[in-house]
This record gives sequence, C-alpha cells and structure tokens, in this order.
Amino acid sequence: MSAEEWKRLDAVGRIERGDLSLGQAAQVLGLSKRQVRRLRGRVRAQGKEAVRHGNAGRYPTNRLAQAVRERVVELAKTKYVGFNDTHFSEKLREEEGIEASRPTVRRILRGAGIGAARKHRAAKHRRRRERKPQAGMMMLWDGSRHDWLEGRGPILCLMGAIEDASGEFLPGTHFLPQESAAGYLGVLKAIAEEKGLPWSVYQDRHSALHRNDDHWTLAEELRGEQDPTQVGRALRELGVEEIFALSPQAKGRVERLWGTAQDRLTSELRLAGVCTIEQANSVLERYRPHFNRRFAKPPRDAKPAWRAVRAGMDLSRICSLRYRATVGNDNAVRVGGRVFDIPPGPHRRSYAKVAVEVCQILDGSWRIYLDQELLATAVAEEICELRTLPRHKRSDAARAFRKAVHSMRST
Repeated sequence: MSAEEWKRLDAVGRIERGDLSLGQAAQVLGLSKRQVRRLRGRVRAQGKEAVRHGNAGRYPTNRLAQAVRERVVELAKTKYVGFNDTHFSEKLREEEGIEASRPTVRRILRGAGIGAARKHRAAKHRRRRERKPQAGMMMLWDGSRHDWLEGRGPILCLMGAIEDASGEFLPGTHFLPQESAAGYLGVLKAIAEEKGLPWSVYQDRHSALHRNDDHWTLAEELRGEQDPTQVGRALRELGVEEIFALSPQAKGRVERLWGTAQDRLTSELRLAGVCTIEQANSVLERYRPHFNRRFAKPPRDAKPAWRAVRAGMDLSRICSLRYRATVGNDNAVRVGGRVFDIPPGPHRRSYAKVAVEVCQILDGSWRIYLDQELLATAVAEEICELRTLPRHKRSDAARAFRKAVHSMRST
C-alpha cells in the first residue's frame, strides 16, 4: 500500500472516531466532501482494500505480449548483441517491426539480466564552449584508431570531420589503415568539393597536422620557423585558420562523435558482417546520412558560411603530397628513392638545375610542375608520405639565439 493510500485510510478512521470532520478530511486529502463521503462508504463495506487503486495488480492494456518480450530478449542476445538500448530500440522499430520505447526495451533487457552495452562513469566538470552560429565557420577533425571490425579484419583508423555549428558528420569520412596526412587531405578535398571551405579547423597536435620534431633545415633556421606539415600547407593555401587543441577534452565534440561511432557504427559493421576496409567504407557511406538525421542539430543561424572555392584553384594539386626538388643534369628528378624522367621542353629545352614541385595526387599518381606548367606525370602507386630533406637537430646555441631575437622584437 502506498503512502497516499495509507493517508486516505487513516483519514477515514479519524472521521469514524470523531477526530476529523468530513470537511477537514476533504481539505487534508485534497478531495471534495462528496468524494470523501463515497470513500468512507467503500471503506465501511470493503475495509482497507477500498483505498487501493482499481488497477492494482493488473497488467496494463498496452503491455507487450510475452511472446514479443521473449523475441526482444532473443534478438538482443543474437542478431543485435552489443547494441546500446537506444540503438537497439531503433532497430526493433525499423528492421523487426516491433514498436517498443527505449525505457520499455531497457526494462525488458535488465529484467532478463542483459546489462548496458557501454559503461558510463561520472563526468568531470568542464566549461562548455559555445557552438559557432553558422555552418562553415569551424569544423573539427580527427582520426580514431580502433578495432572497428572486432577481430574480423585489420585494425582500422576512421578519419573524418564534423561541423561545429550543427554536429553534422561531414563528407570525406573514410577508413584507412592508420592516421596520416593523405587521410586528412582526402577529407579536406571532399569537404571543399561538396560543401566549400570552412573558415577554421579545430585539431589536435598529431604529427600529420603539427610539427612536433626538433629537426630543422638551414632555411628554417634562417627563417626562424619550421615548414608546415603537408596538411598545414594545404590549409594555409586555402585560407583555413588552424586552431590547435591542447587536450582531448578541448575537442570534446569530435571525441564524443568517436564514442558514438565506436558504439553504433561498430554494431552496424557487425550486423553487415564486414571483414575488409572496402566493405567498411561502403557501410560508412550509408551510415553517415542516417547519423546526421539522428544527431545533427540546426545551427542558430540558418545562413551557411562556407566559402566557395576560387575559380581556377586546383584542389587535386593543393590537396596532395608535395615536395620540392631540383632536376639533375640527366633531366631526372629524385625524390625519396624514386626517379622521374623529365621529357624535353619546347625546342628540346633542358630542365637541368631547375627547381620543381613533385606532387603525389590522392589517387596515387605523380605530377611534376614548374610553377603552373605540368612537366611530367607518372603511374600511380601506393600513397606514402616521404621524408626528402636532410634535417639536423637544432642546437642549444641556435635556440638561445632565436630566444634572444624574439625577446628583442617583443620589446
């Protein structure tokens, strides 16, 4: 018997003993005198059972049938093993035709001894950063190396980006064997082609995005600044501001994306029986629109801020692995152990001693440019970032000199 039922029974007893009037009992119970009079009559006739609700002990009319409940438990243990409660309830509705709310599914699973797929711990207090008001003002990108195939295939790295204002999973997201500059350049190129250019990008200090080494070329020493990474060079050329996070928590939105993906996307890959990187990318392409419908939010300002790619801008060249080299006396360029022959120019012109740019396009093919002139091409091969320039570790004397110059400039 509930506290409210005990209260009503006690009030009726006090009326019978003369401790309360009918009006006083109605006031303390929040009922009308007529309701209290009827309640008093039922208690006289039925005893304490009269204060119990008429539906007590009965199953609700909308309760799932026992056969359906058993089917839910069976699916949770077999076909949809490892799915979280919300994801599982969505699959029941979309794939199995079972209409059951998430709380109902949760009660059924816990009653059957099936625990939560993910364990949560209390979050530490952190200050929230306001989202940008318009789509295109900032994107966040990262790579997540994880056992996405749960032992059915190789360990993969999911590389992708989200839009800060809406949380939309942006184009170009794909699986690679490992986080790399080529992966980031592929994401950047796909976003630029489909959406446009963002104003800024929030990122961590992975070596593909930020120079973390203490090795300098002579030109870098003289300039007082290290050359950017391949990705940093492309971002600067496209006018995208780089913002570096100092901790995983600082880029919490994209980290939460990985948490959601490692739960839901992993389950989708398991459901599809994926074993290869090609199959994983196929499932990912189908999953991304579903993720955006489920989780993306409209930005505060509906007008997008994506910048258009300038006419004549060669995204294939900008979003490629680029190296500076000098043509040898034999009109051949040597980069990272590879040799590329340069054909003669107009009037059999020689290009010996000329500085050129060697680009490996994201499809694996090679191009060699002299300014904007395409000198030669080569067949495609596996994408691999090369270390081409000899570097030396910066000396303590050089560090002290640069520090003194910096202090003089600041004063």
